[in-house]
Amino acid sequence: MAVQSWEKYLENNPAGPAPAGGPTPVAKKRKGPIREWGDAILFAVIAATLIRWATFEAYTIPTPSMEHTLLVGDYLFVSKLHYGPRTPQTPLQVPLTHQTVWGTSVKSYSEAIQLPSYRLPGFSEVKNNDVVVFNVPFEAEHPADLRTNYIKRCVAIAGDVLEVRQSQVYINGKPAENFPEMQNSYYLQVPQANDELMTAFKEQGIVEYNTPDGLPYQENSAEYGPGYLISMTPASYNYFKQQPYVKGIIELKTPVGQREGQEVFPNNPDYPYSQSLSPAPYPSWNKDNYGPLQIPKEGQTVQLTAQNTPQYLKIITRYEHNEGITVDGTGRILQNGQPLTSYTFKQDYYFMMGDNRHNSLDSRFWGFVPKDHIVGKAVLIWMSVDPNGSFLSKIRWNRLFNLVH
Repeated sequence: MAVQSWEKYLENNPAGPAPAGGPTPVAKKRKGPIREWGDAILFAVIAATLIRWATFEAYTIPTPSMEHTLLVGDYLFVSKLHYGPRTPQTPLQVPLTHQTVWGTSVKSYSEAIQLPSYRLPGFSEVKNNDVVVFNVPFEAEHPADLRTNYIKRCVAIAGDVLEVRQSQVYINGKPAENFPEMQNSYYLQVPQANDELMTAFKEQGIVEYNTPDGLPYQENSAEYGPGYLISMTPASYNYFKQQPYVKGIIELKTPVGQREGQEVFPNNPDYPYSQSLSPAPYPSWNKDNYGPLQIPKEGQTVQLTAQNTPQYLKIITRYEHNEGITVDGTGRILQNGQPLTSYTFKQDYYFMMGDNRHNSLDSRFWGFVPKDHIVGKAVLIWMSVDPNGSFLSKIRWNRLFNLVH
C-alpha cells in the first residue's frame, strides 16, 4: 500500500472557502530570515550541547603520554553512555565551551552557582585497563567539571592494591596486562648516524615532537656514549636489537630507592601546589618502583597515621567537600579543631597511568582520580592527523575508525 506525506495530502486537498457568516481566517505572519536563522542556530546549539553531555563527545590527543596506543593528532569519540553522564556542576557556562571562550583567554563560566554532581545510570562501571577521559583532579583553580580533560589507562580501581616493580604493574599481587603498544624509555647506542636509522625511526613510529622533522636527535651521553634517547614499544626494541648499526640498548629504569627530579605522590602530597615532604613518607618510591598502595573505595574506613595522612589529604580537604576541615602546622588533619583519627570514604577512586610509562604525568605524581571526575570511555579513533607529516601523508589512513583498546 502506498503512503503519502501529510504535506502532499494538503496540496491535493486544499481547504475550501470559509462558510458564509463564519469568522474570517487570520493569515499567519511569516517569520523573517533573521528569526529563522536564529531559531535554527538555537536549536543546533541545544542539540549539540545535549549530545555532548549525554552521549558522545569528540576529543583530540595533544601529548604523547598514551603512545603508542594513542598518537598525537588522533581524534577520538568518547562515550558518556558507558559510565553514565554527569549532571552539570557549573550551570552558568557559555554553551559548547570548556574553560574559556573560543580563541580567547576569557573565562567562559561563572562559579556563582555550584550544584551537587550526580551520575545517571550507564552501561558499565570503570574497569581495569579501560582507556578513560577524566577531569584532572589537581587543578584547584577550576570547578571539578571544568578541569582540564586528561586521558589515561585505568590500571587500578577502587579497592585494588597497586604496586609497580621495575616498571611492571602488579594489581592485588598479580602482574597486570602489558599492552603491545605500551612504551618505555631507552638509550639507543649508535656510534654513527645513518639514513637507514632515520628510515627505521619512521617505520617504527619513533618520533620526537620537539624537532622540526619529528625525528629524534643524536646526543653524546657521558655514561653511554653517542646515541638516541627514545621511547619505544617491545616490538621496536626487538627490531633494533637485530640491527648491525646499534651497539647496544639501555633500558632506562630508576632503581628502587633512587629519588628523581619530580617526586611521586604522596611524597609530594599536593602537586603542583606543595613541596616534597622531608622526610618522605615512602622514601623508596619512584615512578618505576611504587607502592603497595590501596585505592580508596566508597564506604571503606581507614585509620589516619602520620605516614598515610599525606595520601588522603586531598580527598578529605577537597574532593569530598567536608566541612570544618583544617590542617595544622604538623600536617595533622583537624575537623572542627579536633584531630581526625579515622576517615570513611564517600566515593570510589581510581589510579590512572599513561601507556608511555616514562613520559606521562599521571597518578604516580598527583594521586587518585575521584569517581565524580570521570568523563567517559574512549571508544573510537575517527580521524588521525600526523603533525609532522607532509601534505600527502598528513592523514594516518590506517588509524581511521580503529577501536580504542
